[in-house]
Amino acid sequence: MAESSTWFAADVATFGDRLAGAREAAGLGQEDLAQRLGVRLTTLQAWEDDMAEPRGNRLQMLAGMLNVSLAWLLTAEGDGLADPDAAQSLPPAVESALADVQSLRMQALALADAMDRTEKQLRQVLRLASR
Repeated sequence: MAESSTWFAADVATFGDRLAGAREAAGLGQEDLAQRLGVRLTTLQAWEDDMAEPRGNRLQMLAGMLNVSLAWLLTAEGDGLADPDAAQSLPPAVESALADVQSLRMQALALADAMDRTEKQLRQVLRLASR
């Protein structure tokens, strides 16, 4: 990813703008990203419209899924999206490999989130059974 540019700078773009831009750059629709995050579509839309903010665990998942740094999402500093006018052309094989890596990262994050939910459910069942 490119270093932060003026394109998504904090004085030009909001958190919601950066989130929507990163989602679009990742080739994801709102429904797809919401589903992968395990949130309602209206929740994601509220984030992109700057009407609400995600909690810390969702922020980390968003950064990983969208292949941008957490700092960039929050402050526009760090690794984020490049200015479209400064975009570099990569060979198709490299673009394909990067897309594969991003897909694997999203799958790993979704799996980790599912494991966390299952562990919490199991602990709750064990607590109830020990009473």
